[in-house]
Amino acid sequence: MTRRTLLGAAAAGAAAVATGWSADPPFTLPKLPYAYDALEPYIDAQTMQIHHDKHHQAYVDNLNKAVASEPSLAGMTVEQLLSKLDSLPAAVRTAVRNQGGGHANHSLFWLTLAPASQSGKPSGALAAALDKSFGGTDKFTDKLRASAASVFGSGWAWLSVDGSGNLVLDTAPNQDTPLTAGRKPVLGIDVWEHAYYLKYQNRRPEYLAAIVHVINWDFLSHRYDEFTR
Repeated sequence: MTRRTLLGAAAAGAAAVATGWSADPPFTLPKLPYAYDALEPYIDAQTMQIHHDKHHQAYVDNLNKAVASEPSLAGMTVEQLLSKLDSLPAAVRTAVRNQGGGHANHSLFWLTLAPASQSGKPSGALAAALDKSFGGTDKFTDKLRASAASVFGSGWAWLSVDGSGNLVLDTAPNQDTPLTAGRKPVLGIDVWEHAYYLKYQNRRPEYLAAIVHVINWDFLSHRYDEFTR
């Protein structure tokens, strides 16, 4: 190891100690659980690659930059940060809301999608809850698409669980998340243009009609079970 390398390593270590973080960044980009082209023809490979590798990576990088100056936040998960957003230092609150929201929302988004041949159907408690709250899966997906289509500009449509175990379908602007309202997100549909523009251009309703074919119902059913036990 050269003297320059040693000095660089020492400086990096000192910076890590000063900020309260280890040498590795606290937040990292999760791998996609499938190939870029796995959701075709509904979501194209180029969109998936850019969306994951570029957009999501940018949220991760910017979140790491934001929290690096606040040692008091060391060790907190992104979910914990967003759940306690109002109590965070004012200097990083907006960045955590936007960048942390982007990281958390996309990390869930990838998991809630699956190839059409593997998407399955709602089962168990989730199937019963969808029947009770929305009149069945088909009526739910119709209402989900309508909610997502109604978002003005960029944002998400969310299915979440409230403190009483009830399903809530609503929307949020930008990278806001049900976590900040004390709810647990089950499913989020991304309606930022980068999620669909390469294939669908300005035809958001077509994207929404397509994405319901690749919802990972098995994952959602297990997730709902965890939230309502």
